Amino acid sequence: MTQEYLASELDLSRPTYIQIERGGRELTIVEAKKLAGIFDVSLEDFLAGRETKHTVKLTKPSARKTDALQIRVTEKNLDTFRQVLLYVLNKVGGKPNVGETVLHKLLYFIDFDYYEKFEENLMGATYIKNRHGPTSVELGSILKDMQESGDIEAVRSQYFKYGQKKYLPLKRPNLDALSARDVEHIDGVLARLSDKNAKEIEQYSHEDIPWKSAQDGEPLSYESVFYRDERYSVRNYDDEL
Repeated sequence: MTQEYLASELDLSRPTYIQIERGGRELTIVEAKKLAGIFDVSLEDFLAGRETKHTVKLTKPSARKTDALQIRVTEKNLDTFRQVLLYVLNKVGGKPNVGETVLHKLLYFIDFDYYEKFEENLMGATYIKNRHGPTSVELGSILKDMQESGDIEAVRSQYFKYGQKKYLPLKRPNLDALSARDVEHIDGVLARLSDKNAKEIEQYSHEDIPWKSAQDGEPLSYESVFYRDERYSVRNYDDEL
């Protein structure tokens, strides 16, 4: 049984159900009765944590049922990615600390925080785990395309004793491609993180559950944002109780 299915049976959002699994929210009696019924155990056994013995016959599910239980697919929107990138560069690209390394992390938190708050993708980019923190797979090719089209320019600079590659905007973003909610969300992430230097934001990203739970060189799971602790979670689950 998927978390999404169990959440729907309890009339809860999936993130709220995950909070129950994590011990962050207690079950009501009504919810406990429903789960006991779903798992075919008595309420007494369920509350006591005892297993009820059953004879179970396993059958191969049909393809239709299997498809219905799949986790939602990430929706990648590279046109939105370009506009978000332009927006970020117009807002904070001129800061001395915002080089390519910081840019990767800002885009990561914009994407993953958005997914936690709204359960949908903003850019839906793919981020892999490397020793410097989450790295966008698409960013390199998009930066190259945007340089060729005259949207941005790359410059070399010095940040303290370190060489740094920066990108400066030559155009304004198309705000018609971003909703007011999108802009408010991006502004919030930039206000929180854009003053961190490369080392600070790298270390900060290393403690986030999506990065910690991924294998080296593998993509980070958007679904893992629902297991964040209070230091990183950006969604107010209490409002959903």
